[in-house]
Amino acid sequence: MKKLDRRHFLGTSAAAAAALAAPRTLYSSTQSQSSLDRLNIASIGVHNRAAGNLKGVANENIVALVDIDQEFLDAAGETWPNARRYRDYRVMLEKESEKIDAVLVSTPDHTHAPAVSMALQMKKHVYCEKPLTHTIYEARKLAELAAENGLVTQMGTQVHAEENYRLVVELVRAGAIGEIREVHVWVNVDYSGRRMITGRPRPGHVDWDLWLGPAMARPYCESFKEDGSVVGVHPFNWRWFWDYGTGSLGDFGCHWIDLPHWALDLKHPTRVWADGPAPLLESTSSGVVVTYEYPSRGSLPPVTLKWYDGGKKPDLLAGHKDPEGQPLDPDRGQLFVGSEGMILSNYSEHMLLPAEKFAGFKRPDPFIPRSPGHHQEWIDAIKSGGTTNCNFDYSGALTEAVLLGVVAYRSGQAIEWDAPSLRVTNSAAAQQLVHKEYRKGWTL
Repeated sequence: MKKLDRRHFLGTSAAAAAALAAPRTLYSSTQSQSSLDRLNIASIGVHNRAAGNLKGVANENIVALVDIDQEFLDAAGETWPNARRYRDYRVMLEKESEKIDAVLVSTPDHTHAPAVSMALQMKKHVYCEKPLTHTIYEARKLAELAAENGLVTQMGTQVHAEENYRLVVELVRAGAIGEIREVHVWVNVDYSGRRMITGRPRPGHVDWDLWLGPAMARPYCESFKEDGSVVGVHPFNWRWFWDYGTGSLGDFGCHWIDLPHWALDLKHPTRVWADGPAPLLESTSSGVVVTYEYPSRGSLPPVTLKWYDGGKKPDLLAGHKDPEGQPLDPDRGQLFVGSEGMILSNYSEHMLLPAEKFAGFKRPDPFIPRSPGHHQEWIDAIKSGGTTNCNFDYSGALTEAVLLGVVAYRSGQAIEWDAPSLRVTNSAAAQQLVHKEYRKGWTL
């Protein structure tokens, strides 16, 4: 979003400024009673996003580390010298079962579900990066396992814990822009134009077979970029390939669609279709527009949500200006369209539109509890027997919705979705994408 002074987001009135400065209600913390009772945590994955998650729980006991990349594992071992190191999470969970309370899972998308499932079945609390899973069926299965075992779970949509999302949810639920039937979500992310290549030697520090996990067997792969240069599929570029990732929608949808799901109490869409370039068999694409139709929820009306990536965006902001008179053309955001106005938001900022209509607007007093931090919510809930905002019941349904967009795009079908039975009722081809076959030796 074009950078704006924060005071403009709710107008310049003293009342709005006072509301922003009002004291916030916090989640009850268990630190006073549990400061010496630290959890024993194992981390599956140690680099990139995994390193951030380890940092988020650094006040607990990190007792085991797992990574298929020996260089990453050795580097993490310098930070956590007392943690035992493993290459295979299955071996770690079996050997450490009696010594760990909880598990972080921060691996590529295609290996989330089997690792999380094994931990849940061993009755370990789990924090897993977004998207929760690689397939819709996996998301439902993990939510069921967490509920059956009474475990504390959290999906890594870290922005959910920030102040701005709470402020937007409060505006929506207080009726600031009236009845909402339409939401637009867009990101300028381009995961397209790649292809995998084989034939180059595998780096000795990478256990490629373990990296593949449940995916089909394939020789060590790298990827051509658009400029012709070659990069490894591990550790980041797997996102461009359907066997391991789910493109722009899978990588960012759980962050950006999270806000309308939360604010509008959305769960399962009933109809989903997608437009964009012809889907490729191996590689993900960009420039995709996905339309989700959600049914009414109690007194709340049906909602149509549209997702755009690869530079596409809604045209509804044309002609709208910020309070300084500058045109609005953010490269990513969420736009709630209500009967009495609109809310434009991103991760850290939001604005009521038309700006002139909402000048002097007095926002509602805070009524959503503030978070002590996304990782700390999980830690506190484990220690207190509580729950989290992005537990697998909530985040599993969010992941299912996001991945339905992937299914609609890859199948080329406008799909009719029966959520209770996990069935695409009008397309056998789309139904085949609801789950996948695991390679021998890997289970859910």
